[in-house]
This record gives sequence, C-alpha cells and structure tokens, in this order.
Amino acid sequence: MCGIFAYLNFLLPRKRKFILETLVNGLKRLEYRGYDSAGVAFDVQGHMPSGDEGDNQQLLKIRLIKKQGKVNALNEEIFSQKDFELDSELSTHVGIAHTRWATHGVPNEVNSHPQRSSTDNEFVVVHNGIITNYKDIKLFLEEKGVKFESDTDTEVIPKFLKYLYELQLDTYPTFQELVEQVVHNLDGAYALVFKSSLFPGEVVAARRGSPLLIGVKTGRKSQSDIIPVTISEFSKGGRSLSATPHKPLLTPTSGEGRSFDHQEMSMEYFFASDASAIIEHTNRVIYLEDDDVAAVDGTGRLSIHHLKQGETDIPNSREIHTLKMKLQEIMRGSYDYFMQKEIFEQPESVVNTMRGRVNFDTETIVLGGLKDHISTMRRARRLLFIACGTSYHSTVATRQLLEELTEMPVMVELASDFLDRSVPIFRDDVVFFVSQSGETADTLNALKYCKPRGALCVGITNTVGSSISRETHCGVHINAGPEIGVASTKAYTSQFIALVMVGLVMSEDRISMQARRKAIIKDLQRLPGFIKEVLTLDGEILKLAKSLYQERSLIVMGRGYNFATCLEGALKIKELTYLHSEGILSGELKHGPLAMIDTQMPVIMIIMKDGVYTVSLLPVSNDSILMLVSFLLRNVSML
Repeated sequence: MCGIFAYLNFLLPRKRKFILETLVNGLKRLEYRGYDSAGVAFDVQGHMPSGDEGDNQQLLKIRLIKKQGKVNALNEEIFSQKDFELDSELSTHVGIAHTRWATHGVPNEVNSHPQRSSTDNEFVVVHNGIITNYKDIKLFLEEKGVKFESDTDTEVIPKFLKYLYELQLDTYPTFQELVEQVVHNLDGAYALVFKSSLFPGEVVAARRGSPLLIGVKTGRKSQSDIIPVTISEFSKGGRSLSATPHKPLLTPTSGEGRSFDHQEMSMEYFFASDASAIIEHTNRVIYLEDDDVAAVDGTGRLSIHHLKQGETDIPNSREIHTLKMKLQEIMRGSYDYFMQKEIFEQPESVVNTMRGRVNFDTETIVLGGLKDHISTMRRARRLLFIACGTSYHSTVATRQLLEELTEMPVMVELASDFLDRSVPIFRDDVVFFVSQSGETADTLNALKYCKPRGALCVGITNTVGSSISRETHCGVHINAGPEIGVASTKAYTSQFIALVMVGLVMSEDRISMQARRKAIIKDLQRLPGFIKEVLTLDGEILKLAKSLYQERSLIVMGRGYNFATCLEGALKIKELTYLHSEGILSGELKHGPLAMIDTQMPVIMIIMKDGVYTVSLLPVSNDSILMLVSFLLRNVSML
C-alpha cells in the first residue's frame, strides 16, 4: 500500500518551500492507502550548471528527511530544519517523496524511503512493490565491498545503480541508460522514481507490475498529445549480474528522435502511483506500461523507452489522457472518513453505473464496451471470473444469477490460486478480470496468462486507463467514482450491478428469459431507493457495532446469494477492526463450523425472503447461537 509522488519544475522558478509543500501535499493525497512511515528527497544547496561542466555540479547535494508515523509528522520535521533556506528560488528542481507500508524490515527511518546509494546520496529512489531477487543482488554487491544500512529490498537498487555508474565512468552513460541496466536485472514488481545529484534536474521512472503515471503541465498547449516510444533491446547474455553491464541496443520506432514537444517552455511533471495525487495540479496524464522507462533529461524533454521482454506487439507511442476525476470527488467533505462518505455515495454510484446503459422505459440494456463481442460471448464454452478480495466476492455474489441467465458453466477464481494451479484455458473461454483499480497484480498476471492462450479477455474496472482496461479485449467501466477508502464499498455494489448487466445483455435473445429479465430491470430501477432506506439504519447499526466491537471473534452466516455478503462482511470486519471474523455458508454449519459456536460466540446471520429463506432459518433453532440479525427485503424478484 505504498505511495509515490515526485515533482519536477523545469525553467519555472519555485521557492523551496513551495516544492516541499507540493511534495507533502502529494503524500497526503496518498494517505488513504495506508502506511507506517514517509520521506522526501530534495536539493538543499548548490545550483544548476550554467553551461560548461565543472565544479558547479559538485555543489549539488540531496537532502533526505524521513519520519516514522504520519505525513504530518514528516511535515513538522521538514519545516523544523534550520540548515537550508525555504525561500531559495530554484529554476529547475526534482523532488521525490514516498509513503511506506513495511514489508522488508520494521517501520523506522532507516528502512523508510527514499533509499540511497551511499551517505553522499548520489542516487536516491522511491519504490512501490517487491524485488524478489534482491538477496542475489545484495550478495553480489557485498562481494564487491558495498555496505548496506537498511533491511529493505529497495536499498539494492540505488547501490547497484551507483556500482554500474562507477564501472562506466569512461563511457559517460546517461541517467536513463543506467536505470535501464538496473531494472533489466530486477525480478518482481516495482514502480520506481530516481533522482541523482550527478544528473541534476533529471528524473527517471520505471514500472513493472505496479501502477505509475506522469502528469504533464505546460505553459501553453503542446502541438502533440502522443509520446513516441523507443524500444530498448538488451544484448544477448540474459539477465545476469556480471562485471560488464549489458548495454541496451536502441531500436527506433516511427517516432524516433522526437519526444514530448515542449519547445524550451516552462514545464511541470508530476509522477505518482495514483491519479488522486496529481488531479489538483493537472488533468493531463500518461499511464506507463509494464517495462516502460520514462526520463526527463536536463533539457526538460520527456522520453519513454520500453525494455523489450520478448513481446511481439508493442505499441510505439503513449497517449496523454485527460482525467475525468474532479478534485472535490477525492475530498472528504462533511464525513469523518472516506469510507463513510463512499458508503453514503452508493445510491448515486449505482445510478452512475447504470446511466446511459439501462433504458428503463424500453427495458433494454446496452453495454458499448461489449457490443462487438456479445456474439462471441454467447458461443463460449464457459465463463470464468478472476479477481481478488472484494472483487472476488462480487463475482461470487453474481455467479448464481449469471448461471441462470446465460445457462453456461460459470467459474469464479481467486487470481493467486488460479495462477498456482495453471488452470487450462481454451480459445472458446470468456474470462472476466474484475478489479476496482485495474492494477491488482495477481489479476494482471492472470490476464497475461490467459490472453496468449486465445481466450476472450473482458475487463471490469473502475479506473479508465488502468492496465486491465488497456490489456483486455473489451470491458465495462463501473463508473463508481474515485474510491479513496482502502476497504472497498461502493465499488463492490457497482461491480455487482455491472456483472448483472452483463448477464442481462447475454440473455436478451432468450425468449424463455424475457419475463425474468424484465423483473430484474424493474428492480434495478428501485435499487437506489432500497439503498437509501438501508442507510437510514445508520444509528441502529452503530448501536449494534458498539455491542460487538470488544468481542474476540465474530461469525457471519448465510446461504444462497447472501453467502457472498457474509464473505464480504467478514472481510470488512477484519480490515477495519482487526477482529477475527469468518464468513460461513450456513448449510455447512453442521460439517465442522458448529464446533466454534458457544454462548460466547456472536453470530450475525444474513437472511432474506428468497428461495433459501426456509432453510436459512434452520440454524436459528440452535440454542447456542447468541445473536440473529435479519434483513428481510420483500418483493425483490432479483434476489
């Protein structure tokens, strides 16, 4: 759940105070992701060289300030320092910042990011993700006499970068070339942003398996919204650590020689792991693809290289997209928490999911993203839904209805387990990849597994321009709006609605299903009203929560459609309260889980007047069950 933010002002004088405030505010926009420490890197002395290379460059020094705890603590630490001038004006400057969720090493200032190449801070980096071969790189560097100070996997990156730089001093490698050599040797997932005192005014970013985007803000409108991509092919010899680094062989695309058309004008670049940190500065962004390396050089030019990893179909450009997000959408407003705000946004978010797609007058549904592929989907051998966490629960919730409407085999898969099992995939399969962010690593890896095997790949995401929305053949955006709360709420209900609409579209040619389809569409129209009615129970739910929050464990039980609600409810209880909770299919109570039930075990049961109403009441007769909560929704034919 780490967060990256970086800011480069080129030929646009900014006071150091403004730069630091921009970095800190960027981190605050990413606080919702969860973190245990934060840090920034910025220039504290010296100035840019004004022509000939010389001692001027040596005056540049990078200052790191890192703090365990909240971003506010980091902010206080920064502005309590007395060894640099806040009012100094910098014409060109690069600053990088990070919020860290500890995975390697305990939360402390040494393990926090940015990580550095040495005590001189020649190279510093911020990193989201996990480097799986860091121990091999660390051992290689330790054999060369390199000393390490942290327990992180990230520290090997700047130290390996410095090692390669010193190895090639006589060949004058560029900052981008050095970074390409480093990431060529990395295994795992990463989003990286680099800064160096040896390459002042330059920034390099790389991405594989972890989201990263670049915001662009110019003094005037550029003549082009397309960034050409140069393909970097490394020489044969594989990804190995050796005394001689592999230099990339640059293969020009049709746009070789051109980069972002800035025409020596003032520019601002914003690098972030999430659009919410950029939207207050600019709505023009570039989404980096896996194995992209983006660099802004000393002239302010943005260029993108793609490290070829065996692909045959590589786009030769990256488009500048316009974000539709608005700043007020990511503000908390009058609510105490983002999650609370998003819960109460659900009457509107489900309407937005259906807007322009469901015509309640004609009782028809049009999904523009799928219309060219519907005939293929109807001829499928089976439907597979692959997801993680809450998104997985949305597929469980709709599986029964999809089976009923399509009369096809429907499989739901946890992405990590799906990959572990190497499930056979056939050309006549239709595979749905469900992810709120569109960047879920396991789900993306499952997509990369299925796509070469010829299956039709369909994305269900909430994020326009995300990796899943770009890599799938077609899909549906759920249009729930930005979800800042880590524990998903409105995205879950919108995913549910989107999947129901998929089933309705696939069954529109079935005469036997017309009455059922019309009943479901009618109830979709009534759904926002039902959600508003449930939200009026806020006070009663608070009382119930107060009676339960000190319990050591909690069971949530149901069956049929409600089983998915039990799984999702138990997940939310675990995420938000750190209370042990299990979602149990009540039909399985007698096959083991009953051993957990005693007079001290609170049980919440989700029961509706649907097809399994009578059998759902059977466990209530068990005297050991302490608590029963029933939500009875009458006359809802969809359920």
